[in-house]
Amino acid sequence: MTTTTATLEAIYHNDARRVFATLVRLLGSFDLAEEALHDAFIAAAETWPRDGVPNNPFAWLVSAGRFKAIDQLRRQRRFTAWDDAAGVVENLADEAPGPGEATELEDDRLRLIFTCCHPSLSEEARVALTLREVCGLATEEIAHACMVAAPTLAQRIVRAKAKIRDARIPYQVPDTDELPARLQSVLRVIYLVFNEGYSASSGDTVLRADLSTEAIRLARLLEQLLPEPEVSGLLALMLLHESRRAARVSADGDLIPLDEQDRSLWDRALIDEGCTRVERALLSRRFGSYTLQAAIAAVHAEAAQAGDTDWRQIAGLYEVLLRHEPAPVIELNHAVAVAMRDGPQAGLPLVEALLASEPLRQYHLAWAAKADLCRRLGAHADARAAYEQALALARQEPERRFLRRRIEQFRA
Repeated sequence: MTTTTATLEAIYHNDARRVFATLVRLLGSFDLAEEALHDAFIAAAETWPRDGVPNNPFAWLVSAGRFKAIDQLRRQRRFTAWDDAAGVVENLADEAPGPGEATELEDDRLRLIFTCCHPSLSEEARVALTLREVCGLATEEIAHACMVAAPTLAQRIVRAKAKIRDARIPYQVPDTDELPARLQSVLRVIYLVFNEGYSASSGDTVLRADLSTEAIRLARLLEQLLPEPEVSGLLALMLLHESRRAARVSADGDLIPLDEQDRSLWDRALIDEGCTRVERALLSRRFGSYTLQAAIAAVHAEAAQAGDTDWRQIAGLYEVLLRHEPAPVIELNHAVAVAMRDGPQAGLPLVEALLASEPLRQYHLAWAAKADLCRRLGAHADARAAYEQALALARQEPERRFLRRRIEQFRA
């Protein structure tokens, strides 16, 4: 692999969605911007090995994609009677890019998030569309994260894009008075992006640092734009989780459970920043579920060893969180905390009741939680059966290896 090719691949990996977001602003169309993005990288692959990598690769790619789109629309104008294409061509041709257009201070990905999270779309559509268009996740990855079938998710995205096009939803950050109403869905999207980076829904690795780093960057931008306590709470939550990244996998890429992690590898600077932010958000008394989750993460961070964890406080925080946001996964986490506080015999009935309901029946971590509690109770046959069910549902390879190792413990 040549140096130029390696550079181009790195730019595609790190900046493709950033280029895409700017192209959406310039072209006013998701589909046109997606085609322009691919055309720009094809042009770069053909040109850069000969002419060298430009001084500003991002600006080069934006410009190339923009003019490829203009050429395409002009061809459509020539051979079809599509009036919209003619209008777009005239508008784009009249817009001469100003100096530094591609690197202007406004953050195009933040604009794109607010467009994808427009209130005229359902919350499910906002989440799916943002994960697809802002972050470039595959439909299957998003479907797994949202616990829906892939074809259903794909149709959701198609309908959302059509709604934005037909309703001419503007590509912009809303005015200050409109921001609070749009905030919750934006926070949810950012957190789902972080979760996919912190624990990938599928694939060969646990971590996708590019996504977790991007989610934190977007949350910092959002906090500057709208310094609300719950924005700080979400940022604190992500920082506290991110602080454990170096300890979460072994040198071989195997998953290391929280209670077995080397806590000397935890990033104290991120922990300190996260704890400071969550304390400030709690003192405001205007916090929500993300701040409460951050408070739980802070209790974990304060424990020098796993045995020092204050499970009584964690279980109590989950009870408060359930009043704010009753959700199956939060109920599962509360059940695990109860088991850690009062013993596995107290938590197992709670987990089994949750597994009897549809939302968690196909959730591998719920079966893994049951398996662990059965293992601790000495019910080895039940533990093995639950681990095997978790293995059948898990899609991330490091998690699958971890579950296989657990199953092997019961072979005799």
